[in-house]
Amino acid sequence: MSRRAYAHDAVLMMGPEADPRAPGGAITTALCGHWQHEPPCPLAEHHTSAERTDGEVRLHVLFATAPERETEVRELIDEALAAGAFAGPDGTSSFWSLVSSGPGTIAPEERAHAARLAG
Repeated sequence: MSRRAYAHDAVLMMGPEADPRAPGGAITTALCGHWQHEPPCPLAEHHTSAERTDGEVRLHVLFATAPERETEVRELIDEALAAGAFAGPDGTSSFWSLVSSGPGTIAPEERAHAARLAG
């Protein structure tokens, strides 16, 4: 299967007690069936980064999938984020509110990483 790299960005509101890694776990679970799994990712190789500024968390997801599955992957990411909660490995749940979510841009400094994901 030939994969192409894409980016997806989201903005969430999260309280200070919430783990900013939790949305990435929710995304991995949506795309792979569980946040902890053996590689490769079955639907879309991906990497999620999170940057918190006060109560706002900006997510940037790089993913690679077959072009005909891009929409499916984006919908799964959106559904995971719209759920607004995820329980981490220790059983503690983090909660958030989704502000925005949609296609992003692969930055020049991310191109090598995106190419590795597309493999």
